Amino acid sequence: MSAPLNAPLTVAVAQPVCAESGRPDTVEINVERHAAAVREAGAVRLVVFPELSLTGYDLAAASVDPSDARLAPLVAACAETGATALVGVPVTDPDGREYIATLAVTGAGARVACRKTHLHGAEHERFATAEQPSVLELDGWRLGLAICADAAAPEHAERLAALGADAYVASTLYGAGPEAVATKEARYPARAADNGLWVVLSTFAGPTGAYAATSGGSGVWAPDGTRVAEAGAVAGEVLTAVLG
Repeated sequence: MSAPLNAPLTVAVAQPVCAESGRPDTVEINVERHAAAVREAGAVRLVVFPELSLTGYDLAAASVDPSDARLAPLVAACAETGATALVGVPVTDPDGREYIATLAVTGAGARVACRKTHLHGAEHERFATAEQPSVLELDGWRLGLAICADAAAPEHAERLAALGADAYVASTLYGAGPEAVATKEARYPARAADNGLWVVLSTFAGPTGAYAATSGGSGVWAPDGTRVAEAGAVAGEVLTAVLG
């Protein structure tokens, strides 16, 4: 679909330096680094982080409740800047099922905004798959949310476009090998052009959890598939762009 008639939306994609997984303070360290990235992004309304960004890609990491007091520094940073931060964690629903999820963090707190609908590899051993894709509304924009392997399925973006999404916002992880990089480079302009959506991608750079290296290259694509912003392969980079 075409871009909405409301005001442009300023976004940032972050490639955080991830704390070593399995430490007792991994989440606390990553929360502080995420808060710093939100402040570094400045006057933006949305800051997007990679898949499982607060725990690192550690499939054994404990679930994080949206009300967890450890999130307070990130909530404070969002309150100061007026931003919404999309961060990745494992969550446990009241029925006991566990999901790879995205939390939407604002100055008012955190809530689950998206649960992953397409799992990959060993993720199936622990996590459930969500039945429906998720849309987040922000400043009149309808943001279709994706978590990594969701974006590998063309129908995921198609379903979100059918739900009236204006942008496809993906939190991901790609390895550092040439095949993974080529897949990423082909996938996101296709999701944009095939559906007439803005595409916003945040992916890891540097080590995270089970991955000794990842590829970076977060970016933003216009609805015709043209890339309008691209990060490098360095962890710690924060890139901003304007949608609309």
